Amino acid sequence: MFSDELLQHFMPAWVQFPTLASRLSGVVLLAGGLSILVGYRMRLGARVLGAFLIIVTFAVHVPGCFNVPAGIAPDYAWLWTVFQRSNLVKNVCLFGVCVHLTTQAPGRYSVDAWRTRRAAQSIE
Repeated sequence: MFSDELLQHFMPAWVQFPTLASRLSGVVLLAGGLSILVGYRMRLGARVLGAFLIIVTFAVHVPGCFNVPAGIAPDYAWLWTVFQRSNLVKNVCLFGVCVHLTTQAPGRYSVDAWRTRRAAQSIE
């Protein structure tokens, strides 16, 4: 149903079990992103995404800044380095967003706010 062959192609050789890593990454990103989007346990979703970003950054992008995979032609090694550095900076910025979201309350139209209002109405 879903094909992650392209993602696996871009994964460095030092990533063990690329199929599992790709699919687990997708599940974590979808679950964390949806929790933030709909406002259901937003702080937990932000923490999960923040932890994911730390793991991916230090396991993939930091080593990728210093190691070019053997399958990349020498003429294109600079492109690999630029790709890894830009993803490193992007992940640091997204981690900052996750930290910020852990300090915020969900909005008025979030699932958590709706559940709070519903619980308050049932008490009355």
